Amino acid sequence: MENLLSSRCNLQSLSEKYIFPEEIRPGKVAVALCESIPVIDLGDIAGQNRANIAQEILKASQEFGFFQVINHGVSKELMNDTMSVFNEVFEMPAEDLADIYSEDPDRSCRLFTSSNSYASEDVHNWRDFLRHPCHPDLDACIQQWPEKPTSYRQVVGNYSTEVMKLASGILELISEGLGLESGHFGGDVCGLQVFKDGEWIGVGPVPNAFVINIGYQLQIISNNKLKGAEHRAVTNSKDARTSAAFFVSPRRDSIVEPARELIKEDNRPLYRAFEFTEFFSNYMNEKGNVEVVLEPFKLRA
Repeated sequence: MENLLSSRCNLQSLSEKYIFPEEIRPGKVAVALCESIPVIDLGDIAGQNRANIAQEILKASQEFGFFQVINHGVSKELMNDTMSVFNEVFEMPAEDLADIYSEDPDRSCRLFTSSNSYASEDVHNWRDFLRHPCHPDLDACIQQWPEKPTSYRQVVGNYSTEVMKLASGILELISEGLGLESGHFGGDVCGLQVFKDGEWIGVGPVPNAFVINIGYQLQIISNNKLKGAEHRAVTNSKDARTSAAFFVSPRRDSIVEPARELIKEDNRPLYRAFEFTEFFSNYMNEKGNVEVVLEPFKLRA
């Protein structure tokens, strides 16, 4: 519990345990906001513009690996309620935080600080983290969630349901854009900056929009047609930042490989088939190091 940053908000100086050596610092963190990151309107997703929307998503996924979506169907009120209840969690008294704090990485719902590897880290991230599953069985997952604030389970449950609908819709549009069969991804669902063209660019927040990040699994399944974007969240000395991240991932025993429809005579597979659990273990061991995390899964010519 003493490791939690939320209990040390009045610190006047920063412990050296949170200061990265110069040789591994991420470089300049105050970067200009990029005005060209695509903002895609999903308002006509069921209408005549569906094919155009799918191509917009495909283009953004190829160029940036990032895009924002508006008119996505999740109400502004639900989004605001969810962010409010997330903030309430980190403002709870120590005795309530103790109920969900855990240093056991295998605990499904837990509050912790920095990362899963806190005890072995040379330097810590300035971050407290609440993590728990949401799907595929939402009713079962909810029983593991924090009981306080009292509105948490209802609000976040509703939000999770709506976000999963949105994620499934976007995956379907990606399938269409890639020319895959409908439902290709149907069985796999369970201070932001992005790295592009050799430099970090700022992702300017669009009110009531969602930021969509194309992950490595989509890069592999698309056989490098889509781009898994390297991204980071940075801190500052004035304002706190609360992020609500929803990860749409394959099941641990799912086989991940380039989609066979995309492998043609002149387009060989660039990655071997593997279970998602193998990728996840490698990703955690390499601490997300983008230079090496995909190497064990690449096929050589």
